[in-house]
Amino acid sequence: MVVSSCWIGFAPHAFAAEKPLSPRTGHAAATQHAKPAAASTSSAATAPTPPRPELISVSRHRATPVSRAETRLASIPGATSVIDAQKVLKGRNFTSADALAFQPGVFAQSSGGGDGIRLSVRGSGIATGTNYFRSGMLMMFDGLPVTTPAGTPYELFEPLGLRYTEVLRGANAFDYGGMQLGGGINYVSQTGYDAQRYQARVEAGSFGYVKEQLSSGGVFGKFDYYLSATNSYRGGYQDNTKATSFGLNANFGYRFNDRVSTRAFFRYRQTDNGYPGYLTRDQILSDPKQAQSPYYSWGSHRIQPGTKYYGSMTTIRIDDHSKIEFGGNYQDAPIDIQNTASSQIWGYKTIAGVLNYDRHDVLRGHKSDTQVGILSYSDIEAWQRNRIRVSSVFGGVPDGTLLRNVKYGGTENYFHLRNNTEVVHNLWLTAAGALAFIKRTSDVTYPNRSDLHTASVNFVPRGGFRYIPDPHIEIYGNVSRSIQPPNDWNYNYAGNYYNAASYPLQATAGENSTSGRLRNQTATTFEIGTTGHYFHNKWSLTYYHSSVHNELLTITTPASLAAGTSIYGNASPTTHQGVEVSLETELLKWAGNTLSLRQAYTYQDFRYRHDAVFGNNHLPGIPEHFYQGEVHLDMRNGFYAGFSAQVSSKVGASYDMTYFAPSYHIYNANIGYSWPHKHREVFISFNNLANTHYAAIVVPGYQAAGKQLAVMQPGDGFGVFVGASIGFN
Repeated sequence: MVVSSCWIGFAPHAFAAEKPLSPRTGHAAATQHAKPAAASTSSAATAPTPPRPELISVSRHRATPVSRAETRLASIPGATSVIDAQKVLKGRNFTSADALAFQPGVFAQSSGGGDGIRLSVRGSGIATGTNYFRSGMLMMFDGLPVTTPAGTPYELFEPLGLRYTEVLRGANAFDYGGMQLGGGINYVSQTGYDAQRYQARVEAGSFGYVKEQLSSGGVFGKFDYYLSATNSYRGGYQDNTKATSFGLNANFGYRFNDRVSTRAFFRYRQTDNGYPGYLTRDQILSDPKQAQSPYYSWGSHRIQPGTKYYGSMTTIRIDDHSKIEFGGNYQDAPIDIQNTASSQIWGYKTIAGVLNYDRHDVLRGHKSDTQVGILSYSDIEAWQRNRIRVSSVFGGVPDGTLLRNVKYGGTENYFHLRNNTEVVHNLWLTAAGALAFIKRTSDVTYPNRSDLHTASVNFVPRGGFRYIPDPHIEIYGNVSRSIQPPNDWNYNYAGNYYNAASYPLQATAGENSTSGRLRNQTATTFEIGTTGHYFHNKWSLTYYHSSVHNELLTITTPASLAAGTSIYGNASPTTHQGVEVSLETELLKWAGNTLSLRQAYTYQDFRYRHDAVFGNNHLPGIPEHFYQGEVHLDMRNGFYAGFSAQVSSKVGASYDMTYFAPSYHIYNANIGYSWPHKHREVFISFNNLANTHYAAIVVPGYQAAGKQLAVMQPGDGFGVFVGASIGFN
């Protein structure tokens, strides 16, 4: 937004060159220091007849939170992006899958009406279902980790109340301490500085969907606040998928002076999601609304009775060239899973902390940026209890009978160091390394005693470059290691399930007799790409290749499917490679109106390397080709409209790759009006216009052998949704 503009007269030779632009953002790069303008006053004074001054327009642009984030991430030699929440709010915001649309390399799909989306980046959590802690990525709120030794609880990720989201694919999350294969996602909250004083929003539509939000934000001297309350209900497209939720999101900031500021965060959310089980391919194609037997008759559902998150972050700017950030959080995430014939009650309490020191120097004429950081998170209390909830399945044994009791524990500490140095003009080299200290425990205390303890120390190096040959183009590349430990509870689902007659009840529930051993997943990734903007086009293009060892994979078998879970294990060597492309094109612009096209394409080639059973088979569970595109019209009077398409290739549904979910095309439309210079907006969205029957999520089985496995969950059919938002300052 232009906040001031003036006309100033200069002699032609007295005007200084402007600061170079970052090819990724179009904003002045934060690490490029322009020389001050130097007017030649002596020559001007001696000139007999000064030339007529040239009129030059000089404008100052206020840096928004989004533009500042884009500029900061532009210094990373790899694939990153920033999602502006104000653009996402122009349509339905049911789950975080809506917010993560049109991101190359990101596969985010929702099914069943609940919060548990399927999320995978570069193959992270490739075979993890929707009602599980998310794996393979570092996920954060405002730079603080939500990820724990158990993975990432999903219920707190309400998309309303965010200002923007940072997506750092692969090893490009290194500066946050993200060492896992998928990278990291940082959700940044609104604050009093960018929120409306009072705001109300409502969305409603098909499948009994209603979602409401009330929020308020403001600044009072050195203090600011933001508070958001959300409530939602959905009857569900598929049988037994009713979903309800209520949540709070608040933060409070205080600026002691120009150099010291602090902010406290609080989040609370409770959810209740029906569980329909999984369907076969033919069931989805013929009637995707059906639930798999017997989950409907059992009243299967999953409750998050009330997850609480407390956090704080403090920034101290030591001088103009260095700063320290430190913070921490506490999470309490109880879980009540009533999906199958046996219940699972979980308790998780965790703490986390971060410390980062950043400084900017000039070493022998070369600009140099250095960061030293610590990321740590640990279980305080973690346990699981399984009890009978459908006595008929267990031969009449009373409901509530204890089947299993397990205690979990885990700690992860990452000490990371990174330096970016401009070795020659516009060529930056990155050198980085991290030490990872990882511990896990899984102790079965009933029906028998089994203790498992693991610990490891790992070095995680990273090197890269970033070259700007032209103000409109950037080329980057990196070679990085990654490490991903198993979630602490994975150990209790490793290996084969009960088949011993000595524990018949536990065998019926599909539970392990002891904790199995799992190894850390590691990978070496090569990445090269380019970003830029030229002639009404803004693009990003990345190729990566990962050699993965001990990949953590999951499979479902008839016994594990009946238990509502999966079996976890380490794979033989695998390869992940892919291409990630985004392109935004301004097709036409006239009289303040714009017709544009945005596209995101992801190619994913994940496969075994000479596996003893599966040879060089592709890994199942995710499409090889995935495309999203939208033609969008923005009128200066506030009217906007968009037509979008989502295209997916077929998806392997078994590790022997003989069974597939079919490819699909989904078409959507969105129309809205935003009052100019006012905080008022209305929209109507039409989703899945052709009412296509398709499998949105596939959790692969082991071997199909010509049979159809119930391992798929359907996407929504045709739906209409309306929304309205009104705000006052």
